[in-house]
Order: sequence, then structure tokens, then C-alpha cells
Amino acid sequence: MINVIKSNKELLRVILAVCIIVAGILHFVVPEPFIRIVPDFLPSPAALVYISGVFEILGGIGLLTPPVSQFAAWGLLALFIAVFPANINMAVNHIHIDGIPDGNWFQAIRLPFQAVLITWAYWYTKPDDNPKQASIIPGLLRS
Repeated sequence: MINVIKSNKELLRVILAVCIIVAGILHFVVPEPFIRIVPDFLPSPAALVYISGVFEILGGIGLLTPPVSQFAAWGLLALFIAVFPANINMAVNHIHIDGIPDGNWFQAIRLPFQAVLITWAYWYTKPDDNPKQASIIPGLLRS
């Protein structure tokens, strides 16, 4: 299983990048659900949602930009840690968001999934001995 994952590292980089870019865009298209889960003790929930959306988009693009991909991965790792209080708030206060399951079973899976995202981003913080890295820069994908 580990070898299958390692052999698909670049595919998984693209999947993470696309998912995080889409999530970042959603912060602007439908910000209300994200605003609702920001803990009350944090100031300016809407601003925090927009700021995190910008950093998600930049992080996703950065993952696909070889000169900055390691830096982008560190940024995403930090972002995943920074937004974890919102996920905890959603679970603890049973905040219902239309279209997102909110049962106890879902929260039991959703919260630990943040560790998967952190680990996934961490995987790209290290230099890679494989010179073939996914890139949005034309001609930079090396074989």
C-alpha cells in the first residue's frame, strides 16, 4: 500500500492542489458556511474566511509551482493547523451546514482527517529525489 502511495506522489500532489484550490474558491463563492464555523472568540469571521481562502488558493497553486512547492506545502500545513479550531467548533457545537453530514460518526471521521491533511502537506515539504514534479509552469515538468 505504501509503495502504491509513493508511486502516485505526483498524482496525489495534483489532487491535493486541486481540492485545496476549489476549497479556497468556495470561501468566496459561498462564504456563509465557513463563517458560521469560525469560533466566537476569533475576531472578524468573514475576514478570516476570506484570508484563509486566499491562502488555500495560493497554497494549491504553489504546490504545482516547483520553485515554491516546498514553501507552499509548509504554508498549507500551517493553514490546516490554523483552521482546526473551526472544525472543532463545528463538531462541539453541532453546527449544521446544508449538504455536509453532521452526525457523530461523521465528526469522528472529520476531525482526525485534519491529521491526514497535515501529513499529506508535510509529505511535500521535503526535497524529492524524483525530478518529475507536477507543474503549472509550461515546460517545467521534467521526465
